[in-house]
Amino acid sequence: MAGKLSGEDVSLTTAVESRRPVWRQLWLWVLLAMIVGVVLGVTDPKLALQMQPFGELFIRLISMVIGPLIFCTIVNGIANIADMSRVGRVALKSLVVFEAMTLMAIIVALVAANLLHPGAGMNVNAADLHSGAVGDYVKRAEQISITAFALNIVPKTLLGAFVEGNVLQVLFLAVICGFALIGVGKKAQPLLDVLDISMQMLFRIVGIVMWVAPIGAFGAIAFTVGKFGVASLASLGKLVGEFYLVCLVFIVMCVVPIAMWCGFNILKFIRYFRDEILISVATTSSEPVLPRIMTKLTALGCNRALVGFVVPAGYSFNLTGACLYLGMATIFLAQATNTPLDLMHQLGLVLLMTVTSKGAAGISGAAFVVLTATIAMDGSIPVSSLALMLGIHRLMSQGFTPTFVITNTAAAMGIAKWDNALDQDQMRKALA
Repeated sequence: MAGKLSGEDVSLTTAVESRRPVWRQLWLWVLLAMIVGVVLGVTDPKLALQMQPFGELFIRLISMVIGPLIFCTIVNGIANIADMSRVGRVALKSLVVFEAMTLMAIIVALVAANLLHPGAGMNVNAADLHSGAVGDYVKRAEQISITAFALNIVPKTLLGAFVEGNVLQVLFLAVICGFALIGVGKKAQPLLDVLDISMQMLFRIVGIVMWVAPIGAFGAIAFTVGKFGVASLASLGKLVGEFYLVCLVFIVMCVVPIAMWCGFNILKFIRYFRDEILISVATTSSEPVLPRIMTKLTALGCNRALVGFVVPAGYSFNLTGACLYLGMATIFLAQATNTPLDLMHQLGLVLLMTVTSKGAAGISGAAFVVLTATIAMDGSIPVSSLALMLGIHRLMSQGFTPTFVITNTAAAMGIAKWDNALDQDQMRKALA
């Protein structure tokens, strides 16, 4: 197709970007902005709180193009594959990998919490906690069920998914449209050309907006440090520190086998995605980096159509970071409130978390809502104890968000290798 953004084009663009002088590379400016944000948060918390709009502005700028970009990429990819059986095969392989990683994350978190005992000795009386602060989350947690999840996949109107910014609904709509265009045949080519040009335009927009990332990172970090500080969180610092350690362990356990199978160096892989990792740490959101992850994976040799399907799907079905948070926080709250949980009870929690983690797709503040739903459905841990997590939720999300970015990106590499859709020579050149 004329004008199509090929893997070679993307690879060349990425290579040119990496050869820029260090002072012109995005990761450096994001890192410097984060340092300035921390300093401001410590020295002038009141002023730092006023920086929050900068972080929100950046996230909104990226969010406005995510829905259309996912739609154009997936529709184009499926229509150009023109093979429904292959799309189904990729979807099945993705589901297997996502479920395995999700289950692994939950089990690792539960085991770690039982070994580290982050909440032991706190002896919190749930009756003394202010439960009203979690009331809104309890209401939103009531939305989580298998039925609600199934209904949430289908948008109420054709444009509803784009208006609400629901990635899962956009994904569903794009797959349906892609299959429909396969059925239309050659007559669909003019529309595919329009979608391809639109996709290139949206990627250009993302490229422009990403240079606002340092400002967004500065605002988000300054707000976090200014609002929560360090001293006020000392009593819960053990949980935060141990959670970061668990995230690191999970990344090693999860990504190293994929790296060995695909034939890439994990340190080079993480360095390759350093911009996206730093931005996700600062903004505590993975959505702003989704377009760049898709571009860079294509440059690594992954089939563009596969990337366009697998990466957005992972944002709804492969919430590994959130699952680590879910497992760790649940055991922490049980230990803090002296709620006994035997082995069978925790095995039941594994099954419950597997369901609730999927049910939160498309819900704002998903991780905390899922935690609320899990505690409420389990019934043994006091719901009011969730108030303990409100103050440190954002700090913990700065651990589980980059964890998700790294593991979901690695998962896409593994699925591409499994489907013989990974050019390993191109991968080695890009990482070198």
